[in-house]
Amino acid sequence: SDLVSELELAKDKKQQGGRANAIFWILLLNFGLYVADHLLQIRQIKSLYLYHAFPSWYQFVTSTFCHANWNHLSSNLFFVYIFGKLVEEEEGNFALWMSYILTGAGANLISWLVLPTSSVSLGASGAVFGLFTISVLVKMSWDWRKILEVLILGQFVVDKVMEAARATTITGAALQVNNIAHVSGALIGAALVFVINRIPLSSNDDNPKASKDNKDKRS
Repeated sequence: SDLVSELELAKDKKQQGGRANAIFWILLLNFGLYVADHLLQIRQIKSLYLYHAFPSWYQFVTSTFCHANWNHLSSNLFFVYIFGKLVEEEEGNFALWMSYILTGAGANLISWLVLPTSSVSLGASGAVFGLFTISVLVKMSWDWRKILEVLILGQFVVDKVMEAARATTITGAALQVNNIAHVSGALIGAALVFVINRIPLSSNDDNPKASKDNKDKRS
């Protein structure tokens, strides 16, 4: 039984080691598109931006991987890495991809509905704020120490993210910070956690073992 336990432990470690892949693909995709856009000057990359006057459906997703300049890219990717890694370690590769895409695209959709038609949106910070919210909520419990940590550190973290993470909107010739994307990404992230936390409850009612395993994972 000791041998079986050791093999299972080794398997778990291997699986955990293999889970930290999606975040690096997301970072690489952001960086690769920046190089193609700004260094190699491949004109087709501009078609991935979200043009509010005549948007294509895919631009709501692709624009979350595009950035206006190096400062825009580096500040966003720092927080994508920090919060994305937390989400991936807790929920896995697929959950990270879906969290990034849904919060980023959702933030772009709300920006498109609200901002002028002359705007062009790009940047990952809708996804950054979504990942930040998700990473906090999936790790937070009702333990008083965790709540105290959130109260003390939460405002500091939010201020720093607001200062450095930028969702850029080009209106005319001016670059502007898209705060609508920030708020939208955070709210969509919270909504995702709210919905997903309720799915296992209905699917595992008839399976006590699965329900117990799910509770153990969440605790």
